[in-house]
Amino acid sequence: MANRIILNETSYHGKGAIKEIINEVKNRGLKKAFVCSDPDLIKFNVTTKVTNLLDENNLAYSLYSKIKANPTIQNVKDGVAAFKEAKADYIIAIGGGSSIDTAKAIGIIIANPEFADVRSLEGVAPTKKPSVPIIAVPTTAGTAAEVTINYVITDEEKKRKFVCVDVHDIPVVAVVDSDMMSSMPKGLTAATGMDALTHAIEGYITKGAWAMTDMFHLKAIELIAKSLRSAVNNETEGRETMALAQYIAGMGFSNVGLGIVHSMAHALGAVYDTPHGVANAILLPTVMRYNAPATGEKYRDIAYAMGVKDAYTVSLEEARNKACDTVAKLSKDVGIPENLKGIVKEEDIDFLAESAMNDACRPGNPKDPSKEDIINLYKSLL
Repeated sequence: MANRIILNETSYHGKGAIKEIINEVKNRGLKKAFVCSDPDLIKFNVTTKVTNLLDENNLAYSLYSKIKANPTIQNVKDGVAAFKEAKADYIIAIGGGSSIDTAKAIGIIIANPEFADVRSLEGVAPTKKPSVPIIAVPTTAGTAAEVTINYVITDEEKKRKFVCVDVHDIPVVAVVDSDMMSSMPKGLTAATGMDALTHAIEGYITKGAWAMTDMFHLKAIELIAKSLRSAVNNETEGRETMALAQYIAGMGFSNVGLGIVHSMAHALGAVYDTPHGVANAILLPTVMRYNAPATGEKYRDIAYAMGVKDAYTVSLEEARNKACDTVAKLSKDVGIPENLKGIVKEEDIDFLAESAMNDACRPGNPKDPSKEDIINLYKSLL
């Protein structure tokens, strides 16, 4: 079987990288941007860092901001209508996973109108045409939506999230500029950073993992372990390193999948609107312990990348425990809650477990869970 890697056509990295947007737009002959960004980024003048550049260069654009933290089917439908009304020919997505995921869904539907029913995009949709060109500018260091072929939409009516996987949705250009992340509050920095760590760890142990993605994931784990605390303290070097680390993790997991941390987190987000990074961070150490018997020697590598110097000399059981303990300590150090108390209602657990079992990320988990396993994992965190 051939292993496939899909990445951005072009990506820019480093402080001030957003200036490259102008060259990309002009070189590609693009005429009018549909700028997708969430209301808070507009309110706090983060989006204007890009729109000011467009204004200075007399480049036309229309602004769309009807985007929730967990973007909904209606957000996408409204965006498709707004794109058509704007007569735009490309998208600039500015934000975290919410804005970029919404942009992906809009871009796919515009190019493939037969998928106007947003639910029809769930799973691996057989779209025929690439999305309208997307230039993705992340403002968080976590989701890596700018480099993935995945996006997640919330079905409010059914209280569930669904994952869409489509090679046609990847942004043609990613602009990863740490200056765009400098205004992230401490809690969001922590949550998105732990999301990136979850991507790296789940991607490393997923059933589809292979040598090239292993390389990406281990490097991402190492960088996140060294820099997340610094980024949460708003130190420049930590911010810059996290911007790169989360992108590297995205290069990997986008191509091999994830596991039940994400399945369970998607269910929490759909039912309680729990921030995705927070949900992942709470679940990660517990699910790591559950998965440990199915991971061979890989937890030694994770532990070593997390800074455990004796990971290759202690017993395998001890190495596994140290990997889980080190991840849990990092999560605690950056202020993530240690359990689901105050979030999950016990009467909802059966529905949450059923949603997690039906989630697109679940089959990639290294250990095949039963619904009862998922129920017990949720309950263990109450």
